[in-house]
Amino acid sequence: MTPALLPRLLRPLLILLGITLAWQLIVWITGVPRFILPGPLAVGETFLNQLPLLSRHALVTGAEILLGLLLGVLLGLLSALSLVTWGSLRRWLLPLLVVSQAIPVFALAPLLMLWLGYGMASKVAMATLIIYFPVTAACFDGLRQTPTGYLQLARTLGAGRRAQLLQIRLPAALPAFGSGLRVAASVAPIGAVVGEWVGSSTGLGYLMLNANARMQIDLLFAALLMLALLAVALYFLVDALARRLTPWLSETFNHDAQ
Repeated sequence: MTPALLPRLLRPLLILLGITLAWQLIVWITGVPRFILPGPLAVGETFLNQLPLLSRHALVTGAEILLGLLLGVLLGLLSALSLVTWGSLRRWLLPLLVVSQAIPVFALAPLLMLWLGYGMASKVAMATLIIYFPVTAACFDGLRQTPTGYLQLARTLGAGRRAQLLQIRLPAALPAFGSGLRVAASVAPIGAVVGEWVGSSTGLGYLMLNANARMQIDLLFAALLMLALLAVALYFLVDALARRLTPWLSETFNHDAQ
């Protein structure tokens, strides 16, 4: 472990420890019933005891999140490339994308259940929809903000539109695309869980609703903890991928920090 990495890991752990201690103190001091707010010790005990159940449902939710993330990123990247490449398509599609954001994505969840059923497909579609616009917007902004000097030099050297797109515009858009990937990783679990809340028989969202109905609040918090672990792991994986795609930004950041 490098010396620079240790403070980055230590600060979040200290913050998490402080929040956990404050939570436990509130439970001890107020004496709030366990069915309203269980303490972190009770949640941790339930998490360990119900780990097989939590893991089984987490596999379903994790698969929904990953499939939705892959589809949302792929569709967003293709849409951004299409918007940059064809001006006539941009004039028709871009206003439609902007207007579509006025419709709450969560309001479409019942329709997706009706059209795609209560299986995994509707949850993947929900995650894809919530991911699609941030990725499209971030990648499109990165593609159209390519420095004009790069493009002029490429034209001078005889590069065609395709070569400019693949060798100039796409590399220049990678930082913005990385930002879009991070946003997508943050919101992907929301889409999957909301879909499970609307209608499902498996998944962490279903387990949370079921535990709430049975007043098993410690199990509800344990499922929420498992979901948080999934979301954090996904974010750090995507962040590592984004850093791998833009190594020059990491080098610049480290140089400025020194």
